[in-house]
Amino acid sequence: MRSAFACAVAAAALLTAGAAAAQSAPEAAWNVGVVSDYVFRGFSQTDEEPAIQGGVDVTIGAFYVGAWASSVDFGDDTDAEVDIYGGFRGEAGGFAFDVGAIGYGYVNAPDGADYDFLEFKAAASRAVGPATFGAALYWSPDFFGLDEEATYAEGSVAFTPAEKWTVSGAVGHQWLDVNDDYATWNLGAGYAVTEHVAIDVRYYDTDVDGPLSDSRGVAGIKVLF
Repeated sequence: MRSAFACAVAAAALLTAGAAAAQSAPEAAWNVGVVSDYVFRGFSQTDEEPAIQGGVDVTIGAFYVGAWASSVDFGDDTDAEVDIYGGFRGEAGGFAFDVGAIGYGYVNAPDGADYDFLEFKAAASRAVGPATFGAALYWSPDFFGLDEEATYAEGSVAFTPAEKWTVSGAVGHQWLDVNDDYATWNLGAGYAVTEHVAIDVRYYDTDVDGPLSDSRGVAGIKVLF
């Protein structure tokens, strides 16, 4: 897990720097959930089957570090995806921004599969009335599988039409140096059942023909604590 280890080291250093800079007590938030299909950038990661997911986020002032995991099914011995990430959040000129790094690691991946990778992230968003508009850019020097350098850009909007309800959507484009570039999009609605329980129903699609990238509906429930 070359890339995940590199990101873990970077995240640990970021956390230490954040603790020194912020001089505030860390705050942790946990989550666990189930989805009918784990979709990443338009592609099913579980062969269109349900996934169990969960993670933890630790925030110290404007700095954060966290870990998240999901079951996956690539048709081989790979059991799970484990992500480790860290970054910095702030505000400037009416925009909220987030810069950081994410390490993606895969448990029991076959020898030579080269699944693990590292991505750097820069994102910004702005609230306009009940809507929030966002944009994000991800770059990897050594992407998943055969691809090396890869870039992903996404624009998103989220709208709160009523208390506890959120309607959101996103359009993204993935640039790859070996496989074909492609576009992906999603649209869905979330509902806060309680302060600690949320559900989401979402439609995903891409411009790629294939059983794992075709249009699909996904439902999920998440518990926050």
